[in-house]
Amino acid sequence: MGLGSLRSASTAAVRRWRRGVPWAPPPRPRRGLGGVAPGVSESPPTFGFLFDIDGVLVRGRYVIPAAQKAFRKLIDSNGQLRVPVVFVTNAGNCLQHVKAQELSDALGLEVSPEQVILSHSPLRLFHQFHEKCMLVSGQGPVEENARNMGFRNVVTIQDVRKAFPLLDMVDQSRRPKELPPLTTDFPTIEGIILFGEPVRWETSLQLIIDVLLSNGNPGAELAAVPYPHIPVLACNMDLLWMAEAKMPRFGHGTFLVCLENIYKKVTGRELKYEALIGKPSIVTYQYAEYLIKQQVERRGWPSSICRLYAVGDNPMSDIYGANFYNSYIKAAGQARAQAEVKKSVGMADPRSEGHSELRKDLYVSLESCKSILVCTGVYNHHGDVPTDPHESVMETVFHGHRDFRFDPSLVEASYVVEDVNEAVELVFKKENWSQE
Repeated sequence: MGLGSLRSASTAAVRRWRRGVPWAPPPRPRRGLGGVAPGVSESPPTFGFLFDIDGVLVRGRYVIPAAQKAFRKLIDSNGQLRVPVVFVTNAGNCLQHVKAQELSDALGLEVSPEQVILSHSPLRLFHQFHEKCMLVSGQGPVEENARNMGFRNVVTIQDVRKAFPLLDMVDQSRRPKELPPLTTDFPTIEGIILFGEPVRWETSLQLIIDVLLSNGNPGAELAAVPYPHIPVLACNMDLLWMAEAKMPRFGHGTFLVCLENIYKKVTGRELKYEALIGKPSIVTYQYAEYLIKQQVERRGWPSSICRLYAVGDNPMSDIYGANFYNSYIKAAGQARAQAEVKKSVGMADPRSEGHSELRKDLYVSLESCKSILVCTGVYNHHGDVPTDPHESVMETVFHGHRDFRFDPSLVEASYVVEDVNEAVELVFKKENWSQE
């Protein structure tokens, strides 16, 4: 799958997670605790972790106790991570540095913004849209997030509603009391970015459809529906996510289902995406691998990372995504090997010179990305966790996005454990690393 087919917290105050009662961060590990014993050297890591957040480390505002246990194993006597770690979440209704601070408070260690991937983080790569007038939808600091990703000409759903007040008619109390003057200076919208689920779904659904049907001019009346429509980039395809409630809550994927079906019902055509971004898309895992490499370089670890372990609670986004990326790694390795064979016997195709640096800036040594499913979030095992962590668990209902094919093997976790602490213990055992 190519790049084109993949891919509110306040800045003034950080909401702290807590567990049952107001929560304070655990004490920072003292020298000689939480890592290897003083004077004992530990070999450089050859593996790293990709951690989901909601349902793995936290449930809404509450820290999952196993998360703190897990990270006491992951930090050394100096409070430094023993292995590279990146947090990969499909959340997108906050700023990157705010999410990093929330994780720091919750886990009791310093988490930098460079360790956090939000659903929209790979939008930095979409330079072809950065100068276009883009409509942004979602909640929280969506306009600021868009500008931080490089988009320079941004309008919001609220801007459209203010300029064209007759378009938002579902809530009768919000209808204009008098006929407003005609808006003539509103810019033509050239694309749409769907950051996450909005607050007023009826308003966002109506105005986004209006923009699509009017070719970016919601105040105009067109004789025919334009198709293809203007580009749409969507972040976060999660149908459901886990908060404090006993059952999962609607995610942005549910909003996308509504938008897609309304568009098809009105036009008779499929809503097309320029890119789908966030887990389980390949571009998100490529970006995570790149950040892992940067961590290794900053820490001065001499060894390459050969194996990644992706820990998540959602079979469709976390497990599908990790397995999808594992398949990509295997395919890239085979292509690289075939290219080397051709090169060694003088059969290199001059048209494929650009592929000589396949997976440029990524680890050519990366061998695998294994998926680990925990039972503290969206996935509910309805019984005991399998005694053998290698036992597979499969989704019986496909909760994935419309544009991702259902492959039963991609929702089978490599390992199934109770919580994130057991996940870390499992990986350390497989990698022959100390649990202390």
